[in-house]
Amino acid sequence: MNLSIITPSQTLFSGEVKSVTLPGTAGLFEVLENHAPLVSSLREGTIKYALPNGKETLVEIASGFVEVCNNLLNVCVEGVKS
Repeated sequence: MNLSIITPSQTLFSGEVKSVTLPGTAGLFEVLENHAPLVSSLREGTIKYALPNGKETLVEIASGFVEVCNNLLNVCVEGVKS
């Protein structure tokens, strides 16, 4: 599954992942391979993604949205928290 996390000014991550947990406005949700298509708004919080080697990475984000379709996840966020 391919994940892209972008802000208006940069690409934060683009690559293969095993799973992604996202802070949806209705609560946290996880996307795994072959997930049904969806579009969701995101609230301020943490995106957690697992690489194929098992390493997990956390990204603190401001609000945004995600589109999931055909094992492609496009996450657009207003910015990241440092």
